[in-house]
Amino acid sequence: MVRIRNLHFGYSRKRPLFQNLDLTLERGHIYGLLGKNGAGKSTLLKNIVGLAFPQAGTCEVLGQPAAKRLPAVLADLFFLPEEVHVPTVTAAKFVAHTAGFYPKFDHDALAHYLSEFEVPAEAVLTSLSYGQQKKFMIAFALAANTSLLVMDEPTNGLDIPSKAQFRKLLASSLTDERCLIISTHQVRDLESLIDTVLVVHDRRIVLNADLGELAERLTFATVAEPDGLDLYTEESLRGAQVIRPNRNGVPGRVDLELLFNALVGQAPALTQYLANNQPTHEPAL
Repeated sequence: MVRIRNLHFGYSRKRPLFQNLDLTLERGHIYGLLGKNGAGKSTLLKNIVGLAFPQAGTCEVLGQPAAKRLPAVLADLFFLPEEVHVPTVTAAKFVAHTAGFYPKFDHDALAHYLSEFEVPAEAVLTSLSYGQQKKFMIAFALAANTSLLVMDEPTNGLDIPSKAQFRKLLASSLTDERCLIISTHQVRDLESLIDTVLVVHDRRIVLNADLGELAERLTFATVAEPDGLDLYTEESLRGAQVIRPNRNGVPGRVDLELLFNALVGQAPALTQYLANNQPTHEPAL
């Protein structure tokens, strides 16, 4: 679906944002892309959808160079940026003018999504609140039914009930033929949604792993005292939050926020453990 090899990119050649970045994304997955502010999450997404161009290396989508933005690729790809801008037309007129660009657009699904989000189909889009506009564009993106759906910070601007509804609708829209990529800095918004986590840090992908595999290999816990053998420790008001090797083989919950803090905080014990116990996803740490 998405194949990136040896990608170099920077807005200035003197300050590269990515160097030798490799990434493969497959159908049938919901990927969560995490990274600190300025790490390049949005830029990586723009390379994937052909809105930014690598200085070296390749980025292919559906077997074609993303930068060429071929009509056949664009018809099967939808990109929802963080900031949405809607025209001064009704939702129904927007659909009438735009849905035709997406051959697999599902009008019945759109009606369902708008109903679930409580967005009126006959309202002028610019008269809606920003949160309602965002929900309309999310509904349209899902209804486009493209093989690749890329969303940059989709939960920004949504209230708590809408975030829960978003997770429900997105999970229901995944099929074996679709690939969904979601970038966020609000880690907890994705915990119950994604099946694969990507972490971009220090100009490269430092983690590309299936959450189920991580749950089998790591234990996340809050304890009164660390035992000195923990892979990562972080103090909190509830006690010490720790990441440990999963020694009993029983999968538990993956604390994405704690895992992210450990990875970007350069926790050497965790990094080495993951490097020595590679998941099936690439690349290595």
